[in-house]
Amino acid sequence: MPELSVVIPAYNEAENLQALADELWGALESLGATFEVIIVDDGSVDGTFEILKSLRKKYPGLEAIRLARNYGQTAAMAAAIERARGNILICLDADLQNDPKDIPRLLAKLQEGYDVVSGWRKNRQDPWLTRRLPSQIANQLISWIMQIPLHDYGCTLKAYKREFIQPVRLFGEMHRFMVALSSLMGARITEVEVAHHPRRRGASKYGLIRTFKVILDLITVKFMDAYMTKPIYLFGGWGLLMGFAGAAMSAVVLYKKFFMGIFVKDQPLFQVSIFFELIGFQMIFLGLLAEITVRTYYDIKDKPIYFIREVAGSQTPQADSVYRKMPV
Repeated sequence: MPELSVVIPAYNEAENLQALADELWGALESLGATFEVIIVDDGSVDGTFEILKSLRKKYPGLEAIRLARNYGQTAAMAAAIERARGNILICLDADLQNDPKDIPRLLAKLQEGYDVVSGWRKNRQDPWLTRRLPSQIANQLISWIMQIPLHDYGCTLKAYKREFIQPVRLFGEMHRFMVALSSLMGARITEVEVAHHPRRRGASKYGLIRTFKVILDLITVKFMDAYMTKPIYLFGGWGLLMGFAGAAMSAVVLYKKFFMGIFVKDQPLFQVSIFFELIGFQMIFLGLLAEITVRTYYDIKDKPIYFIREVAGSQTPQADSVYRKMPV
């Protein structure tokens, strides 16, 4: 088993792979640890996989995976993480904007007792309007909602302890929230400043549209964090609030009818109250359905609703591998 696994998604990065391999192996061999490098070709059309196969002759520790089509960065990352065998996983991009020389600094931070170390591109070399500004807004929003004070969620260069990343199930475009998903299992998280280089070759695969995707994904992650095992608190809470509001408005309508002589047909508030009460009932009912779905999910999958960090003095052989059942 290697001590380190470096996982890299690549999409149309043929021009960068040779330089990436040279820099990466130079940084990894200086560590004196066993390692593997897994690069996933996410359906490239520029000969990326052919170059990866040729690089294996020079770098035997390289494993190249080719996906059937372009599924997106999240799927490529998930494929690489699933194949990784190391106790520590390092993620970085294939475009040479991340610097492999920063890997030792991330590993040193892990040795201080952290479970996840995130890179911070403090001096980011990207266009301000289309890349840095949307990223700054997204980072502040994620930090505020998830209560994880990181400066740079979008930096791919990160180090994870195996048990806090391999159980995570990635869907959609959740690769941006891998740190947040790890935090759901109680991971201790920190960040270090890392270098960031301008793109030397090839074209960026990101655009402004990803800002809207981040907002939608953030809603999903926040729901998983706060209400995954108790959805009735979210839907039922809002349902009760709207129900009480509707009842209060109905009381006002009745008061005006009996004490002020204003007929119901002359009060638009009556229709609003009915609307609120109906929506409140529907939300409570939706919360009950969500509760049934969640409980069925955990029962069928035999998944615990907790994560065990450490066991001392246990006689149960499965205790050390319980993290594999984490429902994230």
